[in-house]
Amino acid sequence: MKEIKFINVGFRYSDDVILEDITLEIYMGHIYTIIGPSGAGKSTLIKLINRLIDPTEGKILIDGNDIMNYDIIQLRRKIGMVFQQPYLFDGTVEDNIKYGPMLKGKKDIDVEYYLRIVGLDKSYSKKKVDDLSGGEAQRISMARTLANEPEVLLLDEPTSALDPASTQVIEELVMNLKNKLNLTFIWITHNMEQAKRVGDYTIFMNKGRLVEYGETRNFFLNPKFDVTKLFIDGKLTKEEAE
Repeated sequence: MKEIKFINVGFRYSDDVILEDITLEIYMGHIYTIIGPSGAGKSTLIKLINRLIDPTEGKILIDGNDIMNYDIIQLRRKIGMVFQQPYLFDGTVEDNIKYGPMLKGKKDIDVEYYLRIVGLDKSYSKKKVDDLSGGEAQRISMARTLANEPEVLLLDEPTSALDPASTQVIEELVMNLKNKLNLTFIWITHNMEQAKRVGDYTIFMNKGRLVEYGETRNFFLNPKFDVTKLFIDGKLTKEEAE
């Protein structure tokens, strides 16, 4: 996979316009952070990428091929997702990490390898998921996703419920995975400082539209539009965001 391209993509739910005229190119091997007020359409945007929902207008292409033509199970193995609240199956950490590969018929799954990737030792494999802290559960959720050997990970506010120390661990983990495995991350965050720390590129959304997009340092230093600057400065009013 080299590129994901949105072409005039929209999404409507009944009469409500959730996303409108999104055109965007995402290249592999980078971290993209998505910022914007609540209700801007950020979560809807990333759900389109692994077909948790499908666009009602426009097209999404992967390397020039319409995403609608992909087998949905294969697509979701290549484009994994980690949610704000980690969802783990009952049982042990090992059960969770093995689940995806076993569905593909794999029998020899190196659980310790995936634990090591997310910075946990092999003793965690036999732990019950109910005994994990929030930060540990989020790392196991990521390990389980990585066991499917994805090329892209969609992160929907994965650190919003974590303490600062656990947040730092996840941020460092993502940056290391990008560098070591050449993975691509698309990360929704409400934390502006986090976007600056981890993002190679930043996308700003408002009212279901992609307002501005660029290299993160330049994005924050020189926003092109007044509405972007207002949001960065924490001065975007409720009326301007709805």
